[in-house]
Amino acid sequence: MAFHDEEARLEALYRLNLLDTAPAESFDRITRMASQIFGLPISAVSLTDRDRQWFKSRVGVSHTSIPRDRAPCAQVAETAELLVVPDLLAHDCYQDSTLARQGIRFYAGASLTTREGHSLGALCVLGTEPRTVSDAETAALVDLAKIVMNEIELQHAFGRIDPISGLPNRFQFLEDLADLGRDRPGERRLAVLVDLARNEQLSSGVRVMGSDYLEEIVRETGASIAAALGPGRKAYHVAATQFAFLARPNVDEEHYPAFLATMLERVRATSRARFVMTTTIGVAPLIAGETDPAAVLRTAHSAAQDARHAPTMVSVYSSDADQAHQRRFRLLQDFGAALAAPGELSLVFQPRIDLVSGDCVGAEALLRWQHPELGWISPAEFIPIIEQTALVGPATSWVLKQGLRQLGAWRADGRAIQLAINVSAANLEQADFAEEVRQSLASHALSPDMLELEVTESAMMQNVEISLAQISALSEAGVRIAIDDFGTGYSSLAYLQRLPARVLKIDQSFVSKMLESDRDSALVSSMISLAHELGFRVVAEGIETVAVLHQLTALGCDEGQGYLFGRPMTAADFALWCLAKDRGSALVA
Repeated sequence: MAFHDEEARLEALYRLNLLDTAPAESFDRITRMASQIFGLPISAVSLTDRDRQWFKSRVGVSHTSIPRDRAPCAQVAETAELLVVPDLLAHDCYQDSTLARQGIRFYAGASLTTREGHSLGALCVLGTEPRTVSDAETAALVDLAKIVMNEIELQHAFGRIDPISGLPNRFQFLEDLADLGRDRPGERRLAVLVDLARNEQLSSGVRVMGSDYLEEIVRETGASIAAALGPGRKAYHVAATQFAFLARPNVDEEHYPAFLATMLERVRATSRARFVMTTTIGVAPLIAGETDPAAVLRTAHSAAQDARHAPTMVSVYSSDADQAHQRRFRLLQDFGAALAAPGELSLVFQPRIDLVSGDCVGAEALLRWQHPELGWISPAEFIPIIEQTALVGPATSWVLKQGLRQLGAWRADGRAIQLAINVSAANLEQADFAEEVRQSLASHALSPDMLELEVTESAMMQNVEISLAQISALSEAGVRIAIDDFGTGYSSLAYLQRLPARVLKIDQSFVSKMLESDRDSALVSSMISLAHELGFRVVAEGIETVAVLHQLTALGCDEGQGYLFGRPMTAADFALWCLAKDRGSALVA
């Protein structure tokens, strides 16, 4: 009999964070096997706590624990040795035990011993009739106990239990889904993912309250979800602030989201973070054995993100929405490679016309993308995606480099026009952006006044002071600044007066409706008057008809851009368009 240090044994048990955790199929599989080998109705993975025997896994038992006093598993934990009791009623120590009073007559238990020699408890089998055991049976029980111990150590080593919530984690969820596929192939189930909060809400909470605040919310939420599920149901902690569980089989899928919304309200009602967190629920159908477990988590997460726009904060997975998300993600991934791949990205140029003289005084450079597999990608699709990422800097650098190279070629051919290039809010937040522009102009031997940078009101207003500093530096260097899409953003006259811009571009949404709406016509007239009073040169976008052109000219608009004059075209086509215009075929007011 090994020397027994109870406190060291308990410390080893507690360190594994096994007590009072949810059932796990990996353990249940072993207890079922032990029951089958012995032909007995009861088997359990029993862990010996200070005053109780707690069952991590059990077959044929409804309760989860019994008192430790006079429990045979306690003797196994104290001795770390195999114990066989052929008849509890014939044993002096156990004839009046809890097990004996419950009708148990036979007991056999093999120790769950750690590498350090501490016994955590036993893998035991029990019967209601006295019996003996064979050498083969005891050898099998010892082997199965070693398998249980290996599983315990594996789960601890690979983190199957989250240390904060005490719930099974993502790895266990994926394994249990795989087990479900083997045990119940073809069964349709619903996976549910609870997303605690948006990233910015979490960041704000941690910044103000510290990491302990978030950990407490996670523990509170995990306990609330587990309580809402009730006995026999398992909740998982699958990400830092995400929990998952499976709906019961054959649940009413039509009404289940409403049930989840009610459950969410109950959980939120008791949460201290209900006023600062926006919790959502995503639901993803799966077919056991057919749906990849990793895909279940991904689709449930996708549904939880869609739920942020749902009235109830609950959403069922939509393949259409998911495909759109996947396409956006693919475009984001592929755009980085497109910047270095020859031929994928290109520039087109749309002419800008002086409405008084009819001369082409400039062109706007517009980025186009020919994806090798997806074909032409609309800039309206890919530009908003990259503008929210670190790719916007390299993208603008690419446009700047290629645009200035083309501008230099036009200047060498005697074509004296100005080139307009769009910049985003992220560009204006780059500390070295103004210097990058100056260096690019110098490398192509171009005068700064040949370049016009178009910035939207919204972009400038995201970080006003930094944007003003960048724009001022560019303006002082001689680069012309234009306010793009005027009227669609914040339209703050206070900041409009502070901006060192020289050009104001009226958005096409106003220009296109001038002849149909007196309100839009009055707005355009007011914008032109206001811009002139503030010293801006006015450019109207989206001119498509001669009638709109004449009205804009009558209102004193300086320049125009739109399909009436020319669509965006390649550099070669733009050169041909310029030649045709020089011969007198262009439209003028």
